[in-house]
Amino acid sequence: MSTRADPLPTDLLALVPDVLQAELARHFETRRQKAFRARQVMRWIFETDARTFDEMTDLPAGERAALAAAYRLGELDVDTVSVSQDGTAKHLWKTHDGELIESVLIPTHDRLTLCLSSQAGCAMGCTFCATGWSGFRRHLTAGEIVAQYRGSRRWAAEQGYGPITNIVYMGMGEPLANRAAVHPSLTILNQGYGVGARRITVSTVGVVPGILELAERPEQFKLALSLHSPVEALRQELIPLEKRWPLPQLIEALSAFRDAGGRRMTFEYTMIGGVNDAPELAPKLADLAYSLHAFVNLIPFNPIPWQSWRPSSPERIEHFRTVLSDRGVDVAVREPRGRDIDAACGQLRANALVQIEGSGS
Repeated sequence: MSTRADPLPTDLLALVPDVLQAELARHFETRRQKAFRARQVMRWIFETDARTFDEMTDLPAGERAALAAAYRLGELDVDTVSVSQDGTAKHLWKTHDGELIESVLIPTHDRLTLCLSSQAGCAMGCTFCATGWSGFRRHLTAGEIVAQYRGSRRWAAEQGYGPITNIVYMGMGEPLANRAAVHPSLTILNQGYGVGARRITVSTVGVVPGILELAERPEQFKLALSLHSPVEALRQELIPLEKRWPLPQLIEALSAFRDAGGRRMTFEYTMIGGVNDAPELAPKLADLAYSLHAFVNLIPFNPIPWQSWRPSSPERIEHFRTVLSDRGVDVAVREPRGRDIDAACGQLRANALVQIEGSGS
């Protein structure tokens, strides 16, 4: 007898719109149903975030049962929801196989940004990040990425947060290491759910082939690079991937992304006191950002329990901001959000795993 688990039915949330329409059309044709049945299901998926086929009440009961027998809607279970005093809301989701992943809703006066995860854990090993502490478990599917958006959108509407206006692939994991799922999810969110490409940002620590692939797409998705140092040797200490794709090679890929036209690029620069905030690094960062037309986010380090580092002083952060601004670089200092709920990437999951291990379960 085989011990291998039976494969799961096809997750309709993981199919790009064209493929979804063709799959549903084929399904209903074999059941001698009219073509409009496929359009009905697509409306339930993309417009109302239906969680089950039973919610699709304009389909006959027999058709709902047939859909449930052939397919699934890969919804995520809510493990924990934490809401900060500043309104930041973090969801810890549980997948069908028990993995824990995070998404974060960040409200500001004119937008609601959703930060999505692309992997359960992360294999990049960046020294300042909480996600890598608990290791890499697996890639998420396109459906699991999209399900974070659907679940967050429902929650935001129920809680009076309003519509999600922006999406960033900046949660747990390295998105461009999971391109097989990230690319379809981008298409689904853009074409299926109507999120404009310029409102979707993909973050990376520097996966060069992924940057080049993103540049080749016709949509103008934005790119955020976790830079954290304009100097190779120091960046290698912070980001192990620097050894594989060193800064000169990375800059070539970023130049290709810039030259693809009309695509916003951001440098994320976490400011860690006494580590990467030496005054002589500021002009080097400014020169690199200016040459690539990049916007720079200066981010005070969010302390994590197993790391003794602390954020740079306000004076040092202001020095960097001034140097960048004076050299013609668009720059902002990102205000820390949700510290009272462990909103930094991976912290809530890491704490949950610590509790699980401590309980012996």
